[in-house]
Amino acid sequence: MKKSAELITIAIVEDVRGTRENLLELLKRRPGLKCVGAFASGEEAVKALSALAPNVVLMDINLPGMNGVQCTAQLKALLPKTQMLMLTSYENSDLIFESLRSGASGYLMKNTEPDEIIQAVEQVHAGGSPMSMQIARKVVSHFQEIKKPSSEFEQLTPREKEILSLLAKGFLYKEIADQLKISLHTVRGHVHLVYEKLHVQSRSEAIIKFLGQK
Repeated sequence: MKKSAELITIAIVEDVRGTRENLLELLKRRPGLKCVGAFASGEEAVKALSALAPNVVLMDINLPGMNGVQCTAQLKALLPKTQMLMLTSYENSDLIFESLRSGASGYLMKNTEPDEIIQAVEQVHAGGSPMSMQIARKVVSHFQEIKKPSSEFEQLTPREKEILSLLAKGFLYKEIADQLKISLHTVRGHVHLVYEKLHVQSRSEAIIKFLGQK
């Protein structure tokens, strides 16, 4: 008997009613996705989501009162396993990096095609870090313009650098294990050491430091 696909639970934090309703309709049309809550403010989301514990949160940045970056930071403290996916109209580099530092695992523009938004939800739940093309370019361009100290990066072993490079390309842990012909447990062990050596706490932070060495 074929095992049914895992249900991905999602919450929406978006103050514009029309956008919020459009996202709800979009999620309803995709089997395997379930919206467990939609909120017009960060304050409402923080109060409700600790009990709902969704797998993924679609987060707007320009919210009334508590903004999306602040809300993301508070939710990650409450729900460290929940993946935060920013969905916004802003391409501002400072907001991008503030979002990633606050715990976001992906950053999409609101004009992203509906199918791509769905794919991004599935990717971030699977361990990926989806970004709209123009956002990814801004991240790369930012680090091409600055030179960061390489002492931390030089502490990594060749294997750790190889795994970090694959993470930056969007590979999932299982895909890395298959490509390098090592166990999933070994991949996780290497990633844990990478985090320690680079003094980071998330995939996004590790990738940002990696891109800074390019």
